[in-house]
Amino acid sequence: MPPPGGFATRMERRHMGHFGTLDWGILITYFCLLAAMGPIFARVNKSTDTFFLGNREFPAWLLGLAMFATSISSMTVMAYPADAYKTAYLRLLPAFMLPIGIFIASKVFLPYFRKARCTSAFEYLEERFGPGVRLYAALAFLLGQVLRIATILYLISMLFQQMTGATPYMCILIGGVVIGIYTASGGIKAVVWTQFFQTFLLWLGAFLCIYTVLKGINGGIPEVLRTAFADGKFQLGDLNPATGKIDPSPWFSIQQKSVILILMVGLVNWLYEYSSNQNVIQKYASAKNPREATKAIWICCFCSVPTWTFFMFLGTALYVFFKQHPDPTATAILTGTNGFKAEAILPFFCVNHLPTGVKGLVITGVFAAAMSASSSSVNAISAVTITDIYRRHMVKNGSERHYVWAARLVSGASALIMMGGAALFLEMNTLTLQDLGTKMAAIVAGGLFGLYALGFLTTRGNGKTVFVAIVCTVFFSVYITLVEAKVITAALYTGVGVSESAAKILANPFHSYYTGIVGNIVMFIVGYAVASLFQREKRNLTNLTVWTGAGTPEKG
Repeated sequence: MPPPGGFATRMERRHMGHFGTLDWGILITYFCLLAAMGPIFARVNKSTDTFFLGNREFPAWLLGLAMFATSISSMTVMAYPADAYKTAYLRLLPAFMLPIGIFIASKVFLPYFRKARCTSAFEYLEERFGPGVRLYAALAFLLGQVLRIATILYLISMLFQQMTGATPYMCILIGGVVIGIYTASGGIKAVVWTQFFQTFLLWLGAFLCIYTVLKGINGGIPEVLRTAFADGKFQLGDLNPATGKIDPSPWFSIQQKSVILILMVGLVNWLYEYSSNQNVIQKYASAKNPREATKAIWICCFCSVPTWTFFMFLGTALYVFFKQHPDPTATAILTGTNGFKAEAILPFFCVNHLPTGVKGLVITGVFAAAMSASSSSVNAISAVTITDIYRRHMVKNGSERHYVWAARLVSGASALIMMGGAALFLEMNTLTLQDLGTKMAAIVAGGLFGLYALGFLTTRGNGKTVFVAIVCTVFFSVYITLVEAKVITAALYTGVGVSESAAKILANPFHSYYTGIVGNIVMFIVGYAVASLFQREKRNLTNLTVWTGAGTPEKG
């Protein structure tokens, strides 16, 4: 998508549709109803247990849909159709590893967090490795989440501009203020209930969009399948920039995007999400009982995988639609010319081919996806800040009323930071924001799943040995980032006497997609090895590892 400064190019403006009064009415009504959710639930928040966990009384059906809404954001809604429109289905593969990740999490991680009655995911790390490791993980999470919510709001602001013609800063202001109001005042109950309704708004908008696309294709779904198969759009492959065609990916390669390793990337990602991501752990703890918590994550799974597949198919249908109805802007989006990015295809279609009213419902659905993910992160940021930092290290003996007000202030501050970050991204005019975000996440949170795996799956490790592993993992992540930024090249090594073949390996050890996997391996192996060599003291690890009771189910 073109940068904000030239977001609507002359070619694009000639094709801009009209965002009518009815569309604005739908969007404004949505924002007003959303803002009202906070005050409705504000009066019940008398303690941090209520504010962060809803008194641990959520049923599985509600919690499962809330978790699903958290997993769907503006990145998903815009990136999945864009990927299928421009390339093929390789990057859908990680989605199919979610059931395996959830199965493992339900047997290994969920039982501990339920028995320990945690508020924060990082309380475990203090019990297992000490307060320093807990603080490191909490700070890494906070930095990653701030980057995430700013990115989501930035992307939705660009969509807002393209679909309405209004300034993206208006979207940043309205979206940030509304999220701040209902998360700061209503807490987790406001977040979960708004996510429940936002789920159905997302589905409604998505189905209206696909219906319009298919209605405009001669031959409907059968023609989409025929054309897509003929053009290789369902391949497990990626676009070759040199030829403009889709090349099948190898089954295994560390230098390229390969099928097996992309599946492994997905599995590691889901294991991280369901072992150490506060957004998920907070939902574990909020359920009525262990059975409801387990049901909730499976409901999330059964909703998420089909929805991700649906958005990929939407992108494929858009490819066939514009092949039958050629348009210079759609062609520019497909080829990446004139400054267009693939993420522009869905908003471009919505602007020019959806009728008034439907257009408002669709953008409201997209807003719902973005705001549900952002509000959950804002509440998680507040929970971690208060539980792991403020209450643990700064004000240890405050009243519950004091902590609730502190949580509200942190939620409001998070919303302001989100708005400031999104506005900064607009000013940067960057076309590689997602790539930058991936590299930043690798630096600040690389190896976090490896840390939890070391804790749960072994009896080795303490604060000192894990500190060595953290340092090694951070250095590794920084090294790979410098390689990707071309700061470290083969020429750098050959200039100091390294052989040419060795220099090529050092300057490009593997594809950057695998940084997360290798980072977790570095964390686990270094932590285990250093502990095996130097750790002498024996600690009581009851209920902290799978070997000492952490995987046993909660009673009652």
